[in-house]
Amino acid sequence: QVQLGESGGGLVQAGGSLRLSCAASGIIFGIHYVNWYRQAPGKQREFVAGITSAASTNYADSVKGRFTISRDNAKNTAYLQMNSLEPEDTAVYYCKAVSPSGSRVYWGQGTQVTVSS
Repeated sequence: QVQLGESGGGLVQAGGSLRLSCAASGIIFGIHYVNWYRQAPGKQREFVAGITSAASTNYADSVKGRFTISRDNAKNTAYLQMNSLEPEDTAVYYCKAVSPSGSRVYWGQGTQVTVSS
């Protein structure tokens, strides 16, 4: 059974930092493309960052220079380091893993990030 589990969310003041983790089981994690998405209340879920199996990364314009995605395949875990957090970053953050063919997509249950002003 495939499971993705996010952790590391919480309440932080503006300007602060958090590191989210996404731990996977039941898949060959290292070959999957991993993304972070977020969904704020009343808004659509949006792409935040992605990392390929070769560790190439891409980011939404709104988080470039502040967030860093990484992965540790030996630990079956991906990370999202979030610095200089802003109230607009408040959302539920989700981890998504996509198989190399794109045919299988797995989502975690989400972790809440709240940034106070």
